[in-house]
Amino acid sequence: MNLRKLVWRELFERKSQMLTIVMGIMLGITTVVAIRNITFYSEKAVARELDSLGANVLILPKSVSLQDYYAADMHQEVIPEEYVMRLTMSDLQGVDNLSPKLCVPVDLGGRNYSLTGILPKSEFQAKAAWAGAGIFSRPIGCGALELADEPAETDERSLVRERVIKDLAEDEVLIGADVAAMQGLEKDSVVELLGDQFRVIAVLPETGTVDDSRVFAHLHKVQDLAGKGPVVNCIEVVGCCKEISAGLVSGVNELLPEAKVVTIKQVVDTQIKVHNMMERLSQIFVAIIVVVGGAGIANFMFANVSERRREIGTLMAMGARSKLIQRLFLTKALLLGLVGGMGGFAIGTLAAVTMGPRLAGVTVLPMPELSVWAVAISAGVALIASYIPARRAAMLDPVATFREI
Repeated sequence: MNLRKLVWRELFERKSQMLTIVMGIMLGITTVVAIRNITFYSEKAVARELDSLGANVLILPKSVSLQDYYAADMHQEVIPEEYVMRLTMSDLQGVDNLSPKLCVPVDLGGRNYSLTGILPKSEFQAKAAWAGAGIFSRPIGCGALELADEPAETDERSLVRERVIKDLAEDEVLIGADVAAMQGLEKDSVVELLGDQFRVIAVLPETGTVDDSRVFAHLHKVQDLAGKGPVVNCIEVVGCCKEISAGLVSGVNELLPEAKVVTIKQVVDTQIKVHNMMERLSQIFVAIIVVVGGAGIANFMFANVSERRREIGTLMAMGARSKLIQRLFLTKALLLGLVGGMGGFAIGTLAAVTMGPRLAGVTVLPMPELSVWAVAISAGVALIASYIPARRAAMLDPVATFREI
């Protein structure tokens, strides 16, 4: 007896039953795929928004408060720049970007401003000892996803957002929007600060924060002009929020016991709560499809076995073995699961791409990796739910089935 022909005839001789079970599987997979797809991109959108807030972990001198940091009033309190080396060479997970800075008061055009020294990205990359530290690289699941159609960040915006700029020579400065407006400065202007001449390479976008009244220069140049040596006022860290929740802050505290480590808790908690909510929602729907879908398939298979006892008995009387009968039902369930899974993935992806911008306000793109997950779930649920009915069919006594006629 040919198993393929038996399965084929079984499916198409009972088209209404086949369509009912396929639609049930497809509906469940569609729901899960759509939710998971939208969730993935909404998480990335949340991360992008949180990125715009900048650092979420601050390393400060012990005597400095968070209010001092935001008021830029910590010029006299310093910590060793060597702390940066400790961070980059440690095995702490989740340190995405970091930026040491030193603030020095300066007079420009009769007004007081803050000259802020920063360390450009090229300085980190130039140190062989720091090459494999992972600074300025974003681990999977930590932060925003850059879509292909989004423009790359300019150096100026990157500095405002994360205190990160690619290159900055020792005779170059970037100036805040308020400084530029009050002093009539623009790109390529020349300014004198603490007795040295600097060229303005960019005017930073307005942020509405104290950064608008800052002048940014190379950290080591500011250290030389201030005569303070290799020290900084603060080390700003953009950490992976999941790793912060898992103990990044406590790890930094152990590494730098002489410093104060402050977490901007509201920023971290917001991202963690949103991610956890989305993950739980996805898990709930997976549980629903497993329970409800499995129960539906099992019920269908039990009914199918009961109404086909005579046909099963006839096949067994003609020489069909129990294994063939069991494989018949399991193969049928597998095919229905595969078709339902693939159809559910296609419809769910289409629904996510179409409805994502309306429901979550984010651009949603197809996720091919979900196809494997969808087919595996649907096929697995179909096989598991059909095993007991298939086993029951294989154990039927053909003599008993003929007595029922």
